[in-house]
Amino acid sequence: MRNHSARTLNNEAEIDMTPMLDIVFIMLIFFIVTASFLKESGLPLNVPENSPPTTKDRVSLILQVSESNEVLFGARRIDIRAVGANLKRKMSELDNPSVVVRAHPGARTDTLMQVVDRVHDAGVHDFIVSPIKE
Repeated sequence: MRNHSARTLNNEAEIDMTPMLDIVFIMLIFFIVTASFLKESGLPLNVPENSPPTTKDRVSLILQVSESNEVLFGARRIDIRAVGANLKRKMSELDNPSVVVRAHPGARTDTLMQVVDRVHDAGVHDFIVSPIKE
């Protein structure tokens, strides 16, 4: 009799794992299905066609503002008021030149801004301002 009561206690203590496994597998299937439908958003990428790069040698017109606030156009010194006229004349002679304004770190800011204003007055809106490296 004693053995019989010990068996009934063991039978009552067992837990049936089948429903829990069913739930786990159903959840796994649910997450796999929903994860495959997620669409990641990104930026559109326009890939250029495979063509050789075209390089044109552009001539650069260089205006320099020296440490003593003198304006140099090429190799010659010019007045700030003549920057626009000289730039227009040179741009009409050349085919789409680029304009570079180089300023010495010790140059006055108002002189540099006057040169930049004269470049704008000459009709150039796409130019580069860079420092002169010592």
